Parts: sequence; structure tokens; C-alpha cells
Amino acid sequence: MAEARSRHQWAHTSAVLALLANANRDPKKTRPFRPGDFNPHLRRKEPIAAKVGIAVLKQVFVDRPRGIGGV
Repeated sequence: MAEARSRHQWAHTSAVLALLANANRDPKKTRPFRPGDFNPHLRRKEPIAAKVGIAVLKQVFVDRPRGIGGV
């Protein structure tokens, strides 16, 4: 019951936070905020960073073709 209460309270709080953030944002620079952006109980759908093997780093930093001037 305590977790349900916390989720309910965060639903209200995140809606207010989204309203405040959208009222003060620059519409040309940022997308509209959603209440889910501020709710800690909601999990993000996309990973923050993709996990890749070390071979990818070798391709990017060691085996990459050199640009103009050897840089």
C-alpha cells in the first residue's frame, strides 16, 4: 500500500512539474515535457548507452581512415 500511495503522489507531482517546465521552456529549442519525464517510478524505455564489444572501439579509434592532414 505504501508503494501505491507513493506512485499516486508522484503522478500528481510529476504533472505539476511538467506544467511548470513547459510554461518556462523555449518551444524552439526543446520538446514539450511529459509527466513521465519527472516520475521516478516510470522506467525509461530506451537504454541510456548501448553495450558494445571492445572490437567496436578498435574500429573507431584505431582502424579508422585518416582524414586530411593525417588527423
